[in-house]
Amino acid sequence: MFDSTLFILLALAALGFVSHNTTVAISILVLIIVRITPLNTFFPWIEKQGLTVGIIILTIGVMAPIASGSLPPSTLLHSFINWKSLVAIAVGIFVSWLGGRGVILMSTQPSLVAGLLVGTVLGVALFRGVPVGPLIAAGLVSLLIGRQ
Repeated sequence: MFDSTLFILLALAALGFVSHNTTVAISILVLIIVRITPLNTFFPWIEKQGLTVGIIILTIGVMAPIASGSLPPSTLLHSFINWKSLVAIAVGIFVSWLGGRGVILMSTQPSLVAGLLVGTVLGVALFRGVPVGPLIAAGLVSLLIGRQ
C-alpha cells in the first residue's frame, strides 16, 4: 500500500540533503523512524510537547554563552549603551511578541499550520533558514489577516 505521507517526508528529507541542510534531513529522518516503528505511539506527545521541548533546547543553546562565562556580564551591560545592541534588543522583543501571536494563531486556526510548515521547511532547506520560522511566520500572518 502506498503511503503518501511517507513519500512526502522522504521527498522533504531528500530536499534537505540536496540543499546540504542536515538539520532538516535529520529531523525528518527521525520522524520517519518514529512513523515506521512502534515509536509512532509517541506522536501525540511529540505533537503536543515537541514545540515546547524544541524551544527549551533552542533557549539552552542561546543562553549557553552566558552560563559558560564566555559572554561576560560586562558585555551584557554594554548592550544597553550601544545603539546597535539597543536595536537588537528592540527587534528581539518584537520577534518574541510575534512568536507569541504565532502560537495563538496556530492553535486557533490549525488550517494555516500546513502552509506555515511547508513554507518553513522550504525556507530551511532551500535558503539555509532556521526552523523557528513557523512561529514568526504565524505571527506575521496574524498581523496581515488581523487575527490574534
